[in-house]
Amino acid sequence: MSGFTDLVASSLQIAPEAVTEELRYNSIPEWDSVAHMALVAELEDAYDIMLDTDDIVDMSSVAKIREILKKYDVEV
Repeated sequence: MSGFTDLVASSLQIAPEAVTEELRYNSIPEWDSVAHMALVAELEDAYDIMLDTDDIVDMSSVAKIREILKKYDVEV
């Protein structure tokens, strides 16, 4: 488990084991638009960044979130 995995799990209120690269926005009831914004807030707080609106919209999966965070020099 990584801090990133735990952060995503905590934000979405799911088990860390459920956080996979393939997990997608709206693919589970827990990852709806409200949870998406909570996840964004958690990411911004944890990594001390301010995500661009386009990046927030593009966060369609766990794999995509990792890719976007790299743009902000965050390695997870």
